[in-house]
Amino acid sequence: FQDATVISHLMSLLSRSRYTQEYICQIFSHCCKGPDHQTILFNHGAVQNIAHLLVSTSYKVRMQALKCFSVLAFENPQVSMTLVNVSVDGELLPQIFVKMLQRDKPIEMQLTSAKCLTSMCRAGAIRTDDSCIILKTLPCLVRMCSKERLLEERVEGAETLAYLIETDVELQRIASITDHLIVMLADYFKYPSSVSAITDIKRLDHDLKHAHELRQAAFKLYASLGANDEDIRKKIIETENMMDRIVNGLSESSIKVRLAAVRCLHSLSRSVQQLRTSFQDHAVWKPLMKVLQNAPNEILVVASSTLCNLLLEFSPSKEPILESGAIELLCSLTQSENLALRVNGIWALMNMAFQAEQKIKSDILRGLSTEQLFQLLSDSDVNVLMKTLGLLRNLLSTRPHIDHIMSTHGKQIMQAVTLILEGEHNIEVKEQTLCILANIADGTTAKELIMTNDDILQKIKYYMSHSNAKLQLAAMFCISNLIWNEEEGSQERQDKLRDMGIVDILHKLSQSSDPNLCDKAKTALQQYLA
Repeated sequence: FQDATVISHLMSLLSRSRYTQEYICQIFSHCCKGPDHQTILFNHGAVQNIAHLLVSTSYKVRMQALKCFSVLAFENPQVSMTLVNVSVDGELLPQIFVKMLQRDKPIEMQLTSAKCLTSMCRAGAIRTDDSCIILKTLPCLVRMCSKERLLEERVEGAETLAYLIETDVELQRIASITDHLIVMLADYFKYPSSVSAITDIKRLDHDLKHAHELRQAAFKLYASLGANDEDIRKKIIETENMMDRIVNGLSESSIKVRLAAVRCLHSLSRSVQQLRTSFQDHAVWKPLMKVLQNAPNEILVVASSTLCNLLLEFSPSKEPILESGAIELLCSLTQSENLALRVNGIWALMNMAFQAEQKIKSDILRGLSTEQLFQLLSDSDVNVLMKTLGLLRNLLSTRPHIDHIMSTHGKQIMQAVTLILEGEHNIEVKEQTLCILANIADGTTAKELIMTNDDILQKIKYYMSHSNAKLQLAAMFCISNLIWNEEEGSQERQDKLRDMGIVDILHKLSQSSDPNLCDKAKTALQQYLA
């Protein structure tokens, strides 16, 4: 690849003999590592030059050409989109690949053509509901997972199938009920088997070598199968010793197995039911917290996403996780260079703060520090910003908590709110920020921080007349909470806001065509009449 003339020279040798065809295809597929190489080969006409070899009279040439396409098309939309429209002797490539999938063909040919069709499907070149995927590719890959196949074939079959169905619910459902796949995969954990140890030392060596690859492949496929469907997740978890296997996987020496086990756990942790039951019974949070201690980023991202789910308010794991030092860990994630880790750190803290007791909220604020909070609120990524606002909103809920937090951090929080309402932000960000203000306005003593801040009051007034109804509504919540009659000092607050022209705006809004705005304005005006 360093010398451009090498590739064109090899291409020109393709027509010499069936040996040059076989070996050159083999050289290309072995040397092609990653998208840059794929592009160079593609630009040198690899697709056109190699396509006709798929119908060669020599099996070896056909096979090497097929391998070459599977390497060229892997995770490469450009190549995949091109392959769909290439025809050889009047037959389109997908049709040629489907013929190579048939049960009477050698296994390596079936597997490799399934990989080609999988890449084309993932790139959007073939629809997921196309019969060549549902009736041919998917069943072929499930067959590759069966006990009859060699261990290498089972690894490749499961990994390819995991990739094929990863983002499509319908394919996940079909795969889960094909040939008892979920039960079939449980067998992947049974190597090396005790029998082989006694009978055949060579076999044991082979089994050991493939044992972790098999576990990795099974975890990956379980993760894909359970990505969306509650019933499939339930079936996976009910498979023999599944939770124990995942927990063991989390502490394996092989980093690839650990990553696959965490992915599988993450997929299953999307289930409310499982969070309440199996996850609790197996104290999954313990090994997960251990994984989070000093893992590479790749594992940290998936493990911290899983932790986000374990920290939802209905998950019984929430308490023990807190006791094991999670706040510190998550606060440190929010300082990561890695964007996904920052998002997950703040997201998990947001989930942790939801309906939490005051001590937890104070610990979070202490752990984060005001500087870090401002850092996150000025993060260039809107996801980080939204989750940080979500955290603030969760911290500032229920009156005693609002008053307590505003008495210690009021000045900084009001600064942050001002900063965001003045900045160039989208509607969702501004809406969240106004909701935080509405929460502050609901406090007993916290209200005063708004009432004595004319700048903020002017901003609320401005948003009441904004062109976006969501922002108007959020601003009205602030006003309603400030003027509510039953509360001490409501008269003075009402007078001050009347002098600012708020009542005139309320009258105008009570004529609004938007029923929500109209109702909210009328309710607010009643506070003035009462």
